[in-house]
Amino acid sequence: MTPDQVRRRSLYSGTIGAIVEWYEYTVYATAAALVFGPLFFPAMEPGISQIAALATFGVGFVARPVGAFVAGHLGDRIGRKATLILTFSIMTVATAAIGLLPTYEQVGMLAPVLLCVLRLAQGFAVGGEWGGAAIIAVENAPKGRRGFYGSWPQIGVSCGLLLGTAAVTASAAISGDAFETWGWRLPFLLAIVLAAVGLYIRLNATESPEFLAEKLRMEKLEEKEHQSRAPLKVLLQHHRKPLLIAIFGRFAEAGNYYLFTVFVLSYVTTTLGVPREYGLVAVMIGSALNIVMIPVFGRLSDIIGRKRTFFLGGAAIIITAWPIFALIQTGQQWAIILGVALFLALGHALVYAPLPALYCEMFPTAVRYSGISVGYQMASILLAGFMPALAGAIVLWTGGTGTVVLIIIASTAIAMLSISFTPETKDVDLATVGQVRPLGARSA
Repeated sequence: MTPDQVRRRSLYSGTIGAIVEWYEYTVYATAAALVFGPLFFPAMEPGISQIAALATFGVGFVARPVGAFVAGHLGDRIGRKATLILTFSIMTVATAAIGLLPTYEQVGMLAPVLLCVLRLAQGFAVGGEWGGAAIIAVENAPKGRRGFYGSWPQIGVSCGLLLGTAAVTASAAISGDAFETWGWRLPFLLAIVLAAVGLYIRLNATESPEFLAEKLRMEKLEEKEHQSRAPLKVLLQHHRKPLLIAIFGRFAEAGNYYLFTVFVLSYVTTTLGVPREYGLVAVMIGSALNIVMIPVFGRLSDIIGRKRTFFLGGAAIIITAWPIFALIQTGQQWAIILGVALFLALGHALVYAPLPALYCEMFPTAVRYSGISVGYQMASILLAGFMPALAGAIVLWTGGTGTVVLIIIASTAIAMLSISFTPETKDVDLATVGQVRPLGARSA
């Protein structure tokens, strides 16, 4: 197999697998925003029921760091490919099971309990997904194009969002008034078909030569020292600074992404009183533009640097936060579409595109899967998971979105400050990362 074929297979594996997993994740988020309130929490007041449904979306984020720890260890020890297949399988089984779940009316309190358990399984799987998909693309990228290659798995989120939203929209059209009875189940069950495609592609992926060489080196070292060097232990002992940068660097997009793709669906329907199709169409159009722009900005990061690209995106988010919500609050469909599209195609795409390459360039091969997975997913539990529910509660209690806008601005400023503490890494040799104590890492 030629190097180009290896790169293509790795890129397809990271990208298409991510698309399928994020489709499954998006279907849950959309269902939580639209129907899970009355189906699983009917005993509550409508506003509180909606918050409870959005909170179950956040429950999955609690399991993300656990998935990151486990998958990070496995990915650095046994391989990226095997770990990605494991996370993929867990995600698909959990998603299909949700599609078969009985509601509160059928089994009472057992229904929301089972829903939360399956949501935790989804979170565990996604906790290990992103890191592996990013690494398998970046480690196999040609010289000078790591930003571009690494950005492709990033479109998995928006492709999954687009496909998931489209599936829910189509199911709503097909089932009509029966959407809350059985129509909402169709997108969950469709995941089985999509998963078969994704699993086939992942089974045909290959490990990077860099990882295989590092694995052999570590095995010889452990044999010589007669002890195992756990990747997580090495990470926490010697790479704390890049780990903290990875955690806080995600604050620009972690919670804000879900504000504009999950919370907005609920907000325009329950608060503004407009048809739910307004929000669904806005998210689909915004996602399509996000898919186009992420590879463009990934390539831009290869040219002007990871940090400059990220800072451009952070500035765009801060500047446009208030105008975007002003557009959404008009309740006009064109304005809602423009607002969501502006965030996803400009601010989010700019900060999200360079992250895989940037994060991979901060950690040595032996702990790379652990480092970027734990960093990425710790930010998810700190900020992203419960952001839709928090925003919903803020709007319910204050009657406005001013505080939500302030949260967007503050979180983005924190991310920009964090990234400022890392040097530009676009020209770093991945094979030498960690050998010269990068980013303040202490010597062993």
